[in-house]
Amino acid sequence: MVTSTDFRGLLNQRFANNFFPIPATSRWDVGLMPPDFQLPNITNGETVRLSDYREQKPVILAFTRIFTEKQYCPLCFPHIKQLNEQYEAFTERGAEVLLITSTDAEQSKIVVQDLALKMPLLSDPDCTTFRAYAVGQALGAPLPAQFILDNRGILRYKHLFSFLHPNADIQTLLATLDDL
Repeated sequence: MVTSTDFRGLLNQRFANNFFPIPATSRWDVGLMPPDFQLPNITNGETVRLSDYREQKPVILAFTRIFTEKQYCPLCFPHIKQLNEQYEAFTERGAEVLLITSTDAEQSKIVVQDLALKMPLLSDPDCTTFRAYAVGQALGAPLPAQFILDNRGILRYKHLFSFLHPNADIQTLLATLDDL
C-alpha cells in the first residue's frame, strides 16, 4: 500500500546526487532522434533497448519521479496512475509506454506491485538516461518529462516539467499518437 509518511530510504546517494536544482533543458527537439538507451524492465525482468522499437511502433517515454517505494512525487503520482489506467488506450493506438524511474530495482519491484503497473517500469538508478535527455533535477530526484517518438524513433512531441504543467496531459499524448 502506498504511504506518504515513511521517509526511510529517502536520503541516499541518488538523493544527494540529484539534490541541487538543474532546470529541464532538453536539447532534443521535435524532428530529431533522441539517444538510444538500455534499461532493465522491472515489470517482466527483461532488458529494454529503445532502438528495438524503431520500425516497430511509436513509444512514449514517461520520465517520472518516485523518491522511494513509499514516497511518490505528489505531482507525478496522479500522472503515473492515469498512464496506467489509460495504458490500453495507448496500446490500442499501436504505441508502447515506457515509464522510467530513478528508483533502484528493489524499490521499483515494490512500485510495480503496489500500483499494479501494466506498462513497463524501467529502472535508471544512476540517472544516466534522465541526464541524456536533460530533463533536469530538484530535491533528490530527476524531474518528470514526456517524449513521444514515432515508429522511426524520431521525436514528435516533448513536454518538460514546469510548475504550471508538471506532466503532459493524457489526452494530449493520445491526440499526438492519433496524429502520427
